Amino acid sequence: MKIVGLTGGIGSGKTTVAKLFSELGVPVYIADIEAKKLTNSSSVIRRKLIKLLGNETYLNGSLNRKYVADKIFADEALLNAVNAIIHPKVAAHFKKWVLNQKTNYVIKEAAILFENGSYKECDVVILVTAPKALRIERVKTRDNATQSEIEQRMDNQWSDSKKKKLADIVIENIEMENTRRQVETIHHTLN
Repeated sequence: MKIVGLTGGIGSGKTTVAKLFSELGVPVYIADIEAKKLTNSSSVIRRKLIKLLGNETYLNGSLNRKYVADKIFADEALLNAVNAIIHPKVAAHFKKWVLNQKTNYVIKEAAILFENGSYKECDVVILVTAPKALRIERVKTRDNATQSEIEQRMDNQWSDSKKKKLADIVIENIEMENTRRQVETIHHTLN
């Protein structure tokens, strides 16, 4: 079974593209969703995050996402430390998940597939791109975030030009029907 990595910068439309693959019957693992689940369910992760970031890291038993984001996106060392706590657990969870799939390939959608090196464990990597202005508008609408908050997050991710050097396939996600056609073509190639 092939492991297909799916990545792209914030607001590029990774989740939309993942959904299109899912509609074609491809199992999709959304690393960010699984990471959020693990940060709330794993006592080991909880203990390490509180030690690193302080008691405000959890609020009413759940990760205080705004507090954590404000701290880690302003401090690269903290961001790397949080990733070092969470990503090994997500990687182990993904490996178990793959064992239960019965298709020719699966999709692993992850925002920082290149940044954390997990692209090396993929047979094929798909990069989703979109113009920066469109990405900012999408995130403003989706997250009710300010432009400076979005740009701060973008600054913590690799540029599309750097990612393109490592990607096997690039999907330009501007217009939905064109994106859908690209996904269907890739699906037929991989299946």
